[in-house]
Amino acid sequence: MTIFQSLFRLLSRLLLTMLLVESFSYAGESGTIREAMWQNALPSMTAEVKNLGLLAPKDLVQAIDGPFSFLTTTPLGDGALWEKWETVRQQADSEASVLSRCATKGKCPAAARRFLRIVAEGRKRQGLARVGIINRAVNLSIVPTSDMKQWGVPDRWSPPLETLDTERGDCEDYAIVKYVALLDAGVRREDLKLVIVRNLLPNEDHAILVVRINGEWMVLDNRWLALVPDSEVRRAIPLFVLDDSGVRAFALETAAAPLVISRRWRETSVPGS
Repeated sequence: MTIFQSLFRLLSRLLLTMLLVESFSYAGESGTIREAMWQNALPSMTAEVKNLGLLAPKDLVQAIDGPFSFLTTTPLGDGALWEKWETVRQQADSEASVLSRCATKGKCPAAARRFLRIVAEGRKRQGLARVGIINRAVNLSIVPTSDMKQWGVPDRWSPPLETLDTERGDCEDYAIVKYVALLDAGVRREDLKLVIVRNLLPNEDHAILVVRINGEWMVLDNRWLALVPDSEVRRAIPLFVLDDSGVRAFALETAAAPLVISRRWRETSVPGS
């Protein structure tokens, strides 16, 4: 097969994919996540595509010991999504001093007391029960509110105490509170991942927390109380996994993966979910 035939096949597949993507276009996409996806997408095509030099080096792509492990990932060392994750982790570390003062009978804000009660309830239990208690408590402590409505900006990631102080937040705010609360309740760092997925129905980006329990990854979602194995997630495409090691982008093994975006990817941010 000549390079021209390979290029023709590639362009044909890309055109078909873009037509499919447009059928899922949605005006409330995340500018932050969309930009990162566009800049760091890794097309995983066939051998002739590799010959055209469109794939990232193999040493950058690897499987993860985490949810959706049938997919490979590539690390992101910068970009808007990476910066947001690093910033909110630093903010959460700074809030630890507030929690320490509570333990020593010092000044303890209402949000800190609320957080500590959630953690204390979780510590009384083990395994699935611990995760379920904290998932439920966080879901019931926060009113789902978009960043635009709450803060007047398209996309803002808040640390746990800020979210519990306002008692409002969108999907990533729920996930961040759960991430830190489960850490404080004794869950190992390697067993916690915040995952950004693209829901197809409705067509939107969404943040979830995924926790490994007895070797199985369970999904914690702010939209329901049930814990669902990652293997049972339907109508959602994993985009990014965030954890203690940083941010990695899923490299889906189809031509459609890097193009699950619309031409409006720069316009707005994650809808309050």
